[in-house]
Amino acid sequence: MKIYTLHAKQRVPITMQKAWDFLSNPKNLKTITPDYMGFEILSGADRAMYPGQIIQYIVTPVLGIKTKWVTEITHVKDLEYFVDEQRFGPYSLWHHKHFIKEIEGGVEMEDIVDYKVPMGFLGQLAHPFLVKPKLDEIFEYRRKKLIELFGEIL
Repeated sequence: MKIYTLHAKQRVPITMQKAWDFLSNPKNLKTITPDYMGFEILSGADRAMYPGQIIQYIVTPVLGIKTKWVTEITHVKDLEYFVDEQRFGPYSLWHHKHFIKEIEGGVEMEDIVDYKVPMGFLGQLAHPFLVKPKLDEIFEYRRKKLIELFGEIL
C-alpha cells in the first residue's frame, strides 16, 4: 500500500483573518478549482466550517466522468489550520491538512495532502502519468488563482 504526499506552500500579502475567511469557506473551493473539473457543491457548505461537517461535491476530474466526492472536516483550529478527509470519492485515502501562519508582510499557506490511489498495483502504475500530474495541475491553478485574487510575496 503506497501512500503519496503532495506538499505546497504559498505566501500572500493579506491578513490572517482574510486568509482564514477565504480558505475556511467551502464555497470558495469552486473559485480555486479549474472550470473544466465541473466542481459543484451539492450540500454541506451552508454554514461556517466546523469539525464533523460533511460536504458533498460533484467533480469531473478525468475524461468527463462525473464523480461524487464526500469530505468531512475533521479538525479546525481557528486562524491556524483545518483538515478535510475524503469519506467517499476517487481516492482510497485523502487526508488534506491546511495550515496558515502569519509571516512578515502577510501569511504563508501550506497544504499537505496524504493520499492513496485506488486499484492497487494498477493505480500505482497510473500515478506518475495520470494522478500526480493532475494534482500538480490543480494545485498550480490554485496558486495562480490566489495570486490573481490576493497578490504574492516573493
